[in-house]
This record gives sequence, C-alpha cells and structure tokens, in this order.
Amino acid sequence: MILSKSLLLYTFLSSVYLHCVICSSNTHHIDSFLISCGEANPVRSEDGRVFQPDFNNTHVSISPISDIIVSTSQMGVPKMLSSARVFTTSSIYTFSTKKTGRHWLRLHFYPVKNARFDLDSAVFSVEANGITLIHEFSFFRGGNQSQSQSQSRSQSYHLFKEYVVDVTGLSSGKLVLGLLPWDNSIAFVNGIEVVYVPDKVFSSKVVPIPLGVARELPVRVGFETVYRINMGGSRLSPKNDSLWRIWESDVSFLLNPAAARNVSVNPDLIRFRDGVSTDIAPNWVYATAEEMADARVSDQRFNISWRFEVEQGFGYFIRLHFCDIVASRLHDLVFNVYINNQSAIDSLDISQRARGLSAAYFVDFFTNVSMGSDNILVQVGPNHLTGYLPTALLNGLEIMKMSNPSDSLDGRLGVNLDSTDVKKSKSTRLMIVVLSCLGGVFVIVVLLLISFMCFLCCRRKKKPKEDDSLGWSPLPTYVGNSGNKFSSSTFGSTTCLHSLGQMISFSEVREATRNFDKSLLLGSGGFGKVYKGVLENGLVVAIKRGNPRSQQGLVEFKTEIEMLSKLRHKHLVSLIGYCEELNEMILVYEFMAGGPLRRHLYGSNLPPLTWKQRVEILVGAAKGLHYLHTGVSETIIHRDVKTTNILLDENLDAKVADFGLSKFGPSLNQTHVSTAVKGSFGYLDPEYFRRQQLTEKSDVYSFGVVMLEVLCARPAINPALPREQVNIAEWAISWQKKGEIAKIMDPNLMGRVNLESLKKYCETAEKCLSENGNQRPSMGDVLWNLEYALQFQGVDVGDADSMRGISEIPDRIPEVESVDMETVSDLDLESNGTMRD
Repeated sequence: MILSKSLLLYTFLSSVYLHCVICSSNTHHIDSFLISCGEANPVRSEDGRVFQPDFNNTHVSISPISDIIVSTSQMGVPKMLSSARVFTTSSIYTFSTKKTGRHWLRLHFYPVKNARFDLDSAVFSVEANGITLIHEFSFFRGGNQSQSQSQSRSQSYHLFKEYVVDVTGLSSGKLVLGLLPWDNSIAFVNGIEVVYVPDKVFSSKVVPIPLGVARELPVRVGFETVYRINMGGSRLSPKNDSLWRIWESDVSFLLNPAAARNVSVNPDLIRFRDGVSTDIAPNWVYATAEEMADARVSDQRFNISWRFEVEQGFGYFIRLHFCDIVASRLHDLVFNVYINNQSAIDSLDISQRARGLSAAYFVDFFTNVSMGSDNILVQVGPNHLTGYLPTALLNGLEIMKMSNPSDSLDGRLGVNLDSTDVKKSKSTRLMIVVLSCLGGVFVIVVLLLISFMCFLCCRRKKKPKEDDSLGWSPLPTYVGNSGNKFSSSTFGSTTCLHSLGQMISFSEVREATRNFDKSLLLGSGGFGKVYKGVLENGLVVAIKRGNPRSQQGLVEFKTEIEMLSKLRHKHLVSLIGYCEELNEMILVYEFMAGGPLRRHLYGSNLPPLTWKQRVEILVGAAKGLHYLHTGVSETIIHRDVKTTNILLDENLDAKVADFGLSKFGPSLNQTHVSTAVKGSFGYLDPEYFRRQQLTEKSDVYSFGVVMLEVLCARPAINPALPREQVNIAEWAISWQKKGEIAKIMDPNLMGRVNLESLKKYCETAEKCLSENGNQRPSMGDVLWNLEYALQFQGVDVGDADSMRGISEIPDRIPEVESVDMETVSDLDLESNGTMRD
C-alpha cells in the first residue's frame, strides 16, 4: 500500500516536472536576449535560465562602452545580481532584433556593495525607444516604484521592472535602452531581458471602463507591468511560463479573504480553443481560481473583492483570465464582473464564451485612474438570476500601466513638468493677489475690459465640430503674417494664394493627392504619412497626414501650427495651411524637391555634394536656427536638429523643418527651461540629457553633430561599427584633438577641400560639442565661422564645375530606405519630419 502511494506520488511529481519542462520550452523566442551586465562568463539564474555577458555579444552593443564593473561575493545575493555595469555618462544598450513589434523588456537593479561607488545613492533615468521608463530613480530616496512593485523582488533591495516596448519600422529592428546619470551621479544595471511578444498576446481592441465602444490599442504606447496575479494559486516563476513571466499569489490583495476559497484542477485538463494562444497565460493560471465561499445562506449577496494600489494620472490596461473549473455542465456558471464599482461584464457565461468547460478565456479592459485616486478595485459576484450556480470566480489578472502623452511611464515626469507652465501658474496666483488689493472701481474696469476682449475673441473663434471625437480641441485659425512685432524684412514672400496657416478643406487635400494615391507617397513616420500634392492654384506641396485613429502626435500637431504660423523666414520650411475636418490632422507645407540633407550624404544614389555645397547648406540651416534663437520676440529652441530635419529645395537651398518638439526658450530672468527630454539619440545635448535643462545651446550641440555627419557622410549613431566608432561625436572629436580629422572625412572630398577651410570648420564643430553649454558658441558665431570657412574655400579646382543645383532630383522619396541608420539615431522621441527617408 505504501509502495503504491509512493509510486503514485512519483508519477504525479514526474508529470508535474515534465509539464514544467514543456511549458518552459514551448517558447516563441525568436528574439530572446538574457544579459548579465558586467559578468565575464554566462550565469545561470535560480529558475534555470542562462544569462550571457553584455560585452563582446554579437546581438548587443554598448555606446559609449563603460569598463566600470562592480561585483560582490556577498552571501545570499544571487549570482545574476552580484555584478553590475556602472555608467558615469549617458549610455545606450542597442539590441538588434529579428522581429518588429512589441518586446518584453525586463530590468534588474541591485546596489552591489563595493568600495569605489555607492550604488545606493546613484540617481539616474532610464529610457527605451523614446519611452521614459524610470525618471530620477534612486535606492537612497526609496525609489520611484509604488508598493505594488514588491511582487518581483527576490531581495529587499532587488528592483525588478518589466515593460513592453514597441520595436517597429521607426527603430529599424533596434531596441535602444538609454541609461542617463543625473548631475555628478552614476547609472547602473545588473541584468537585462528582451523577449519578443507573440502577436496574439496583445489583442487589438480593449473595452473602456465605464463601458463604451471598444477602442484600438495604440501600437506605439509603452506598458509597465504593475501586477500579474495567479488567483487561488501559488507564485509561478519564469520556468512555469513560456514567456518567462512571474505570477504572484492574490492573497495580499483580497479585501475579505473569508469571502473566497481556493479551487483547482489538474493543469493538464485546461484547453485553449482555436484563436487563443497558449502564450496568453500558463495553464497553471487557469487551473486555479478564487471562488465565492459558501456562506451557508440561500441567497449569497456578496462579491469577492481585490484592491490594487496604482499610480494616479495614468491609463491602465487590465486583463482578466477566466476558466470554468467548478461547473459540471455548460452554462451553469453565470456571474457579474465589476471594475472600480462600474459594471464590466453583466451575466458572464464563461463556458459559452470559451466554448466549453475547463477552457481558457480572457478579456481586456482599459480605465483611467484620475488624480486623487490611487487604486483599482476588481470584483466578481453572482448575478441573482434563477437557474444558475450562486457563485463567481476569477482565475488570473494582469494590470499594466500605459505611457502618458509625454511618452512617460513615470509619474515624476508628467505632462505638465515644463517650467513655463509653473511660471504661468505662479503669475496667475500673483495677479489674483494684486487684483484683490486694488480698489473696487479699478477691478470693475479691468473686468469690463477683459469681458470686452473675450467678446471679440469669441467672435473670431471657430466653432468646434460636434462630431470631433479625438479628444483634442480645434486649433485657432491663423490668417496672414502673425509676426507683426518684427520688421517686414524678416519674412519671406507671401505671394502664395494660401496665406500662412490657412484652413484647407479635406476635399481639397484629397483632390491634391488624388485621394492619397500611393504613387505620391513621399515618406512615413510615427505621426503618419507624407504625400506630394498639387493644390487648386497649382502650388506643389508636401501634405503630412496624421493617423486619425491614433492619439500620437496631437501635441506636436498643435505645436507645429502654433510655431510656424508665427514664423516666416527664407531658411524655415513654410506652413501653407492645415486641415482638421473629419477628425483629420493634416499639415500642408511647401514642397522641398531635394528632400532631407541626409539622403545627399549617404544611403542613396544621388551624386556626392561638393565641399562648397555642403558648407553653403549648413550656412542656410544656421541662418534658420539663428533666426529662431534671436530673430523673434521670444527665443525658440528647435530641440530636434538633425540631417533629416534640414530639407533642400531644387537649388540645394536649406530650410529647417519639423517644429513639433520646439519650445520657447528661457525668459530674461531665467537661464534655462526645465522640461522633459525629447529629441533624437546621437544629437541630444548631454547636459540637457542629464539635467533636463534646455537652452538654445542644446540646438548648437545638435548642429555640431550635423556638421560631423556632413563631413564624414555617416550616421550620428551606428551600432554596426566598432564600439569606438559608434558615436560620431566621440569618434570624430578624438581625431580632431589629434589634428588628424581629415583621415575620417568623406572620401569623395579628398583633395577637394581647402585645408584652412577644413580647419575652421572642424574647430567650430569641436566648440559646438563642448560638454559645458556655456563654452559653446552661439548660433550667430557658428554662422559667422561657417561663412568664414566658405570664404577660404572659394572656387578651386574641386568646385570649378560646382552648380547651385543638382540634376535628376527624384520627386518621390521612398518610404523605407535600406541603408542609412536614421532610425538608430532618431530613437528617443520621433518628431515626424515633413519628409522622411
């Protein structure tokens, strides 16, 4: 008898072990990178996975490389956490993925004790593909994670973060992870996991709470896993999950544990119907549940309730997992589901939706957690209809925070961080105090004047459309030149039929593009697609059409119109008009036949530019930026200067484009503007990167990178190159300091550049790239130096046949270029240029 029981126990344990092995091996890890940072040899984790070193890894590169490694042999610290790579400057890990789409990104942080660095006091931020994951984190400050993050700490100081990041065509199969130390501090990381998310794991639509029409799940949105719960069961480790996820027990989240009881079945009995991927959740999750306890009354009128603390001010993706493992017949189990005291599902018949008993079923919801609230309440309870079991159950739950409009998953980096907004708020409060101290008569006069002005504004304001469902207010209509504070000489010609910033009807846009004919497609980006078009008056234009189903780019759309409607300059791309009919976001620009500067440097078959042409193009771009910095009443910082945002016309005259990320500069009593970091990797001012303090010198730094890109005819960031060459700024300046930068210049320029011209050019670029912004020249000085370099060049043998234009400029710019590394350089926050490679 004892032998029989032992045999049965052994058989059961063997079955369980075999099931674990099958679950862990049944993966779709086309892209799976398990990285141990700082270790020289592979490391096996407690769950059996093997983490590879981050150095000399064929699929992972670090730029700039950091040789600072700390480690410990402290007892109780897992081997995978016993080492860390430390960064004293902003650095990036680049993962070359085989698949596009969503990827899990898991980060391990553990402050290893060592004599050289105090990792506990390190302050740093983390970004990935333009999404801010962690902002100004420090273990010493208690971190920035909520209490709910305790699910994934194997040690008291081990911080584990799990995200979902999109790797699309914009990033060219690259996942770029940025580690940004703050002032005089360091950044570090112990382990990194990148795993491809199969297509069926995320459904395309979610149901909003309160209930409404199902919404599309935006592709570019980032996710952070806040909770992943196995109801009624124990903790599941990565070896139990095909995608190496961790599932926690629900016990600590039950509001009334006495209201629930654990139920379970053999995991092998769980079925996944057609269309439901086995990667959705392990069968172990569906094999256990919390069911309503038996209150021993005829009419059970209570719910099982779970409360989860979350960060306020964010949207949350909520997935509920169900499986009927308690009923003996189909359609016996029917109950209600509630989220935040709102009905989510009324009379849920699991067996009907899952098409059988013990069949897996899940449903996705979306809800906003408003300011002032910090929890999500999930409940299940009976529906009180006769003929059904008086019970309810829940098998599993996942809650994921969604990135906000600032592309941030950290509440410390909110939408309204800008100091200009703080300044306005303070000014408003000050005005209220002043007015309250004035005499009653004066207040009445002021109010009458304000009322009169509001009356005039209302008369001019365009009436909003009643069918506008995008959630953004219509933009004001700008007519004519709105820069009346400046002399007329600063504005270009206004002979176009359409005045600056004019509203253009959607029907005219559709006609101009032949109903958005694919043959007229110039390029595409995160905001939408760009088409060549011809307006009714014969004017050739570039038409940028936003995706009407996406919330991405609304801020940039407004900023672009508000900025360009007030600016007019020979070296700035002109905004002809815009359209906001039928939930469309469309911008209409002057057409630039030459396309982006980058296409004339590399990645195309266009003839190489001469040195004189290159410097003339940069002179034009510098004039445009100089005008932004000094030629308007309030300094404008472009914030995304790069070779794809410098467009050329048919005569190779340069114009600065894409003002979606632009900001007004500091006022007279300010030295900088405090704002979220936005721009493009490779071009970002490191000082702005570290301090989030923006000045016009940030544009100067980016322009210095552009100068090197023009000189060397290569991308700003190219992870495919040897590590010392990845970042053009570091690589070229190292040669400049040796006085040998001519060795790395574009071979097409060899023997065709005046040495004095080259010397002046390279000295200027080096000054632009100074670490300290105060040591960089102004754009006016940069412009003067470039014109000086141009005078040295003159017209020599190499430029004797140089023309102001080039022949055979293609009208159509391909949607995807296969050569240049644009998307590697542009990974931080894509700003959707008017034309794109």
